[in-house]
Amino acid sequence: MEYANHVGAVPTAANQFNRGPANDVYRMNSGGISGSRWGLRGSEDLGGGLQALFVLESGFNVDTGTSQQSGRLFGRQAFVGVQTPGIGMVSLGRQYTSMFEALANFSPAAYATQYEPVVLQSGPNFREDNTVKYTGKFGPVTALAHWSFGTGLALPATVGIATPIGGNGEVPGQFRRDTAYGAAVAYQGGPFGVTVGYDQWNPTIGTSNGTNKKAVVGASYSIGPAKVMGGYRWGQNKNAADVVIQRDDFYWIGATYQVTPAVGLTLEYNYDDVKSLFGNTNVANPWQIAFVANYAFSKRTDVYLTAAYAKNAGLMMESLATVYANSLSLGNSYALGNGQSNMLGAAVGIRHKF
Repeated sequence: MEYANHVGAVPTAANQFNRGPANDVYRMNSGGISGSRWGLRGSEDLGGGLQALFVLESGFNVDTGTSQQSGRLFGRQAFVGVQTPGIGMVSLGRQYTSMFEALANFSPAAYATQYEPVVLQSGPNFREDNTVKYTGKFGPVTALAHWSFGTGLALPATVGIATPIGGNGEVPGQFRRDTAYGAAVAYQGGPFGVTVGYDQWNPTIGTSNGTNKKAVVGASYSIGPAKVMGGYRWGQNKNAADVVIQRDDFYWIGATYQVTPAVGLTLEYNYDDVKSLFGNTNVANPWQIAFVANYAFSKRTDVYLTAAYAKNAGLMMESLATVYANSLSLGNSYALGNGQSNMLGAAVGIRHKF
């Protein structure tokens, strides 16, 4: 159950791109520190160390019973693959990007649905359809690389963008449109960890395509029950005419602390240095601070409190810079109402794992 202030509407063609007045909202959401899901996974030994495997994972809304990820039955993940020790795994289907997966252990709130700015960090294409992916684990080192023939991500037109972005999949005769690729390497040895990665998406814009590029570095260090982590992400988006429409430097830092086996705390700070956004070089830089307190009744059931304050953007740093992708995906607006420059939110919830 959540409270948030200064909330407006996501600006789309349906409301004439008007965010409207700011309001307080009291609502029930599905997912808080993790998205609601169910799934199936399995593997078969093919002999000689070779295994076949599959994963089907469905995201859904507990509050309404509807499917997430644009109504997909298995929208979180859906892939098959083969793997063998010492070589790695090759998987095919709907999967996470290499950069997103590599950053999972370097993001303080661990991709909490509520309030961590995942889209600003990794892009709205952090899940992609039609993807071939390689994952290799060699001791403390994990190597990842992927290619998507058509990401299946389509975002509606919003303020500053005259046409929708992305498409539903592969485009005959135009191999590059809606393709994506990336790679990442992560090291986790003892208390220290580090990762580097790159991601590129070539979304449909009109009858051609643009380019969304991101490069990232992250690090972490554990000290007893505490873990400190942070990182930097470079970003540059171009339109179909190869003109820069967005250039930013995103930073984050935070820590987790396991007070007792049952009580965990998380604190995270995010800052985005916006160099240019649709030709505007004087954008007020958004930032956010977020807090999570978690209490475990058992290994399967816990309760939590989350709270965040965002400046120059909505919660999860939602704005034109994210193409309002968080709000569109979750079905709950975090767009600032007209005339507002900050948003405060707080929520309590219960999670059961099985």
